[in-house]
Amino acid sequence: LPNVGKSTLFNKLLNEERSLTGPEAGITRDAVMVETTLAGESIKLIDTAGMRKKSKVQDSLEGLSVSSTLRALQYSHVVVLVIDATMPLEKQDNTLAGLIEREGRACVVALNKADLINVDKTYLKSFQQRLEHVMPQVRGIEVVPIIATTGMHTEKLAKAIRRAYIIWNKKIPTAALNRWLEQALEQNPPPLIKGTRLKFRYCTQTKARPPTFVFFSNLKRDIPDSYLRYLTTQLRE
Repeated sequence: LPNVGKSTLFNKLLNEERSLTGPEAGITRDAVMVETTLAGESIKLIDTAGMRKKSKVQDSLEGLSVSSTLRALQYSHVVVLVIDATMPLEKQDNTLAGLIEREGRACVVALNKADLINVDKTYLKSFQQRLEHVMPQVRGIEVVPIIATTGMHTEKLAKAIRRAYIIWNKKIPTAALNRWLEQALEQNPPPLIKGTRLKFRYCTQTKARPPTFVFFSNLKRDIPDSYLRYLTTQLRE
């Protein structure tokens, strides 16, 4: 969203003033890309314009800035979703999370302006629960409280980005996956569906970036959503 501190964070990660910042929303009108080193890795860092609701996009220039943001998202590896800690989660945050999931990008949430409220372990746990309720697309994604104006915790954010990238590229051997599946099925056996026991034969990872898995079962069209969520949660862990 506009004015949550993306450009300030961008400048702090680069240790130089490359993006214009200010109290007004919408200063950044186009994506800015700079090659740099982050957490010991050479990367291309992109600062994007904030995406507002269509009804609030008032001119053609802002419409173009939204297009450049979408292009940056489509070609990125890891997306940092910056959220203002002093504001409630917006519908647009959920929209962005859906876009990130749809494009299959890795994601880290940066909770900015953490100095303006008491961001302790209790708050973070509550925020994570609220975040996952409002934006189920980001379930299990790391949340890093930061202060973009001072650069506090940007090193933690850089490490979180690196971890997200590693997970995004992860490949798991089929044998290991099926040992996990056997344990998951034993821990919570599949239900009966119309009098027939749901059975999973095996699973395999078909690709990485993002890690994508295929399960083979006897009643694939009738698997309850609740059991799919269970397997997804177990697999994520």
